[in-house]
Amino acid sequence: MSAHPARKAARRAALALLASALLLAPGLATPAAAHHVRDATGRLVEVRDTAHIVAIGSAVTEILFALGVGERVVAVDQTSTYPEAARKLPNVGYSRALSPEGVLSKTPSLIIAIEGAGPREAIEVLEHSSVPVVIVPDGHSAEGVIRKIEMVAAAVGIPRKGADLAAEVKADFTQLAKEVATLRRRPKAVFVLSAAGGSPVVGGSGTGADAMFRLAGIENAVSGVKGYKPAGDEVLLTAAPEAIVVMSGGGQALPADLIFSLPAFKASPAAKDKRLVTLPGSYLLGFGPRTPQAARDLALAVRGNARLAPLPAHSWSSEPNP
Repeated sequence: MSAHPARKAARRAALALLASALLLAPGLATPAAAHHVRDATGRLVEVRDTAHIVAIGSAVTEILFALGVGERVVAVDQTSTYPEAARKLPNVGYSRALSPEGVLSKTPSLIIAIEGAGPREAIEVLEHSSVPVVIVPDGHSAEGVIRKIEMVAAAVGIPRKGADLAAEVKADFTQLAKEVATLRRRPKAVFVLSAAGGSPVVGGSGTGADAMFRLAGIENAVSGVKGYKPAGDEVLLTAAPEAIVVMSGGGQALPADLIFSLPAFKASPAAKDKRLVTLPGSYLLGFGPRTPQAARDLALAVRGNARLAPLPAHSWSSEPNP
């Protein structure tokens, strides 16, 4: 065995011992009867204690608070900015650049992470520790959001509450679809993730942005692009978007003067009307329980003069976005 794999194995073993010690630390709740969850990876995870949860992924965190168990969350990741109580919790860093030591230092009895959290080596270390790790599928659809709710509720051992929350969110999606279907026009828009060096990275087909456009009844003007990729001026000039959609709360700030100064967008209908739509990143692309509200907001903002009936008010969606 080479030195590199040996070091990795030793690190995993050391972290597993650390996790065991943390779980036995004084003051932690006495483990309850075990329940089992089959997570997004197909692993059957045994969960014995849900009193101290580390939540990784904005959707995971929002679901836990919507289920009424936010007081059990002891730490979150950087994308977890809603509700306000989540922003006051210790932070374990960006969901795709986790440190196993940092996560385990929060003495969790359960880790619930969105699919795609990583790096993969960090997740493997956590999975080999004594702390149960439940990976939640990261679906970008109404069905995907419902599945997230059901799995998070199952992980915490409250499937009935999960079913109730899922029913509320499903009703919101149903109402949204009926309202959007009444809109006569499907405007064209482009989602811009970044514009470093004057080269826009856009959300093409197969992205969360593309899925959100569909929910809002908006045509993705760059659907020919696959994934999040830089798009050349020729592609964007022919796209002729009526609106540019960007996100706030992370990464590069994309104000209107920057976006509409780019050669690719200078002559677009969006530039003529100065239609730049900015929504918080975790709200727009988190695909948590507030996704129907986010899609409705997007549908209205892109169109400007449309009318859609408001969705039902919920205790878990009443706070303003950060």
